[in-house]
Amino acid sequence: MACTSCGTKAGGTPGGCKSNGTCGTSGCNALNVYDWFKDMDLPTGYKPFNVVEVRFKGSRKEFFRNTNNLDLFTGDYVCVDSSIGFDIGTVSATGEIVRLQLKKYRVREDSDEMRGIQRVASERDMERREEAKSKEDQTLERARTMAFSLNLQMKISDIEIQGDGRKAIFFYTAETRVDFRELIKRYADEFKVKIEMRHISYREEASRLGGTGVCGRELCCSTWLTDYKQVNTGAARVQNLSINMEKLAGQCGRLKCCLNYELDQYVEATDAFPKAKILRLDTINGMAYARKTDILKKLMWFSYDDNQTWVALPVDKVNEVMEENKNGKQSAALQDLAPASAVLEKLGTTMEDRNNDFIGNSELLSDDEFALKKRGPEKGDQRNGDRRKGGNDRRPDNRGPRPAGENRGPRPDNRGPRPEGGPRPAGENRGPRPDNRGPRPEGGPRPAGENRGPRPDNRGPRPEGGPRPLGENRGPRPENRGPRPVNGPKPNTDSPNSDTGDSPKSE
Repeated sequence: MACTSCGTKAGGTPGGCKSNGTCGTSGCNALNVYDWFKDMDLPTGYKPFNVVEVRFKGSRKEFFRNTNNLDLFTGDYVCVDSSIGFDIGTVSATGEIVRLQLKKYRVREDSDEMRGIQRVASERDMERREEAKSKEDQTLERARTMAFSLNLQMKISDIEIQGDGRKAIFFYTAETRVDFRELIKRYADEFKVKIEMRHISYREEASRLGGTGVCGRELCCSTWLTDYKQVNTGAARVQNLSINMEKLAGQCGRLKCCLNYELDQYVEATDAFPKAKILRLDTINGMAYARKTDILKKLMWFSYDDNQTWVALPVDKVNEVMEENKNGKQSAALQDLAPASAVLEKLGTTMEDRNNDFIGNSELLSDDEFALKKRGPEKGDQRNGDRRKGGNDRRPDNRGPRPAGENRGPRPDNRGPRPEGGPRPAGENRGPRPDNRGPRPEGGPRPAGENRGPRPDNRGPRPEGGPRPLGENRGPRPENRGPRPVNGPKPNTDSPNSDTGDSPKSE
């Protein structure tokens, strides 16, 4: 994990290792192991383990020997020996935990290839390191352009310049063996440093570059996963996953490593299921075929061909029915085989939902609806609503004058007819029209407030040449009228002289 003195200073700058980075799972403690022995005191006279694990850019880690017996802690920057010059890295583990790391990566403690640690990095060393790191992006872009110009089937994925700036390591991926001797010569002439080419796998490339998976978390290979096991499509089939490479592949383009996380649990659970590819049960209502399987819940869904109602059965019941079918016996119908506990479980879940103290969306909506009802309807809808409901709130006959600001209320059902010829009382509605009223007198004026009514179906044709009566529509245009003359007056289709374009004179 991170160093014990890691913290956040004023202004948001992380403290501790002084990397000025982040102090979460993706910061200075990425791919680090937890030191289980850091709080344990060493026996008297016991010398600390002199091998230290140092981490460089990305996920690259190497072991170095502390020959000068420096007092090192996790997060310190140290200068280590290199094939040419020195490199600067971060101490990721010290003490007895490194002994276990050597066994994990199969590195011998007395290996002659293990280099030593020179000193703790000074301020001048850190300045040279920052200067070298600032050139990496520009160098990587130029290196990719040169590799593309030589038509090499390889991809330069990352670059790491040594702390003193005298050496550059190029990490590349390729499907086949690549002859890059000419490329190394061009790199040496272009960058004036020692060139080292390292081939990495696609999973290691994703680990170095980092990223976020579809689960929303940082990639496992760039945070804690160090050993990449083989993943095949059989792991997806065992877990009942559809073979869709777009969903099963990670950012490295290979199958996701997380497919192996729960594989053992699924393999153990599938031992209780029948091994037949086409599973069917012989019942009194016919053959029932398996439609769906839930491995973790140990349930299987069956249905008939003529009835698509799926019935869930536990695996133990399915194995019992299959044994009966082998002995030549037919089992009961699927609905009879379904356990009654499933119904009781649903009822218990419903009662539990009713007794909980949580407020759901439905309850919030019901509260809003109650608030609206409590406020009451609008003024215009109150009388109509009361009339439709047929309420008992009737207007008394001996009421006095209505006070100012008070509503009128609904009309009484036993009120007398409106007097004829007299004016309508103020505030009284006209009411519906009578069905037995006589026809409108012809030629006379229409009474005020009376509608015109529908037009008669037996009215005669409109007289030709005369003016159109007031209020009468023109009617549809004739289909056999001629084309409109260009730049001429608009013909009058109502007159007999429409072919000549002359309009009749009104007298």
